[in-house]
Amino acid sequence: MPQEQKPKPNPTEAKSKLHSRNRHKQRYNFKLLIEENPALKKHVAINKYGSETIDFFNSEAVKLLNQALLKKDYGIDHWDIPLDYLCPPVPGRADYIHHIADLLGSDDDDQIPRGPRVKALDIGTGANCIYPIIGTVEYDWNFAAADINPKSIQIATAITKANKLGVDVRLQPNPSNIFKGIIGPDEHFDITTCNPPFHASAEEAVSANMRKVKSLTKGKATDSQGNKPTNAVSFGGQHTELWCVGGELRFVRDMIKESALFKKNVLWFSTLVSKQGNLKDIYEALRAVNAQQVKTIDMGQGNKSSRIVAWSYHTANRRKLWRQENQK
Repeated sequence: MPQEQKPKPNPTEAKSKLHSRNRHKQRYNFKLLIEENPALKKHVAINKYGSETIDFFNSEAVKLLNQALLKKDYGIDHWDIPLDYLCPPVPGRADYIHHIADLLGSDDDDQIPRGPRVKALDIGTGANCIYPIIGTVEYDWNFAAADINPKSIQIATAITKANKLGVDVRLQPNPSNIFKGIIGPDEHFDITTCNPPFHASAEEAVSANMRKVKSLTKGKATDSQGNKPTNAVSFGGQHTELWCVGGELRFVRDMIKESALFKKNVLWFSTLVSKQGNLKDIYEALRAVNAQQVKTIDMGQGNKSSRIVAWSYHTANRRKLWRQENQK
């Protein structure tokens, strides 16, 4: 189970919690990042530790940092999303990909799977398409990516085509469905990924953001590098990225229920779970669909703790045979 929250570490300690293969374990080299994206320079300042950083509560600064990181570390020359779309931190998203690579490897004598025969599906990819980008570059996996927002699909498609990533971006035509309408009857995926909507309503999302703003303006919060915000605060994200009826728990339970219809098509299903308090109900839902294997993978970046919940309908022996049968 997730570990108890500890006092806020310094930035170096926070970075050390990242996966061993994560390219972002060390502090950001802003000199190199600014060379990749000169527009980032105006947002770089010195924090209380005497190190260069940015205001992580400023959406423009985070977007420019993401562009620089993706270009420097992943060779992504084109990555541009509107400021009102979710702009996720690259290190944390990379951690998810590395952990699920380990998960897949655990079924194959801990051999990390690489190459296009590994097929992955990202649910709710958003305009940023970050999981497919990292999974494709790091492991050369064959990614499909789905979303219910046509504009997000348009932006994600433009990004993947401009960078020649070969990601199969798909529009989910029915917002009530998750896998239905996306996974074909004869398709097989080794892994599905998802960063589900966090909030249960638009009002809840707005209220949460207002609490952040109030806390920031009173000087009670700092960013992940130890800074108080210095610029105007902007929390990006379309409503489909931030909230859905019932919030994270409802979405994940619906995903689990629908996953049972595709037990023969998918080796491992997985999702990020941000709220530890949701785990009990999620495990109960997994028991209800008779998942054969459930794994919880703890992750931690700085002050924030999160986890991946993964489940499979296949026994251990059956999972070992999967590669032979579905990756020819």
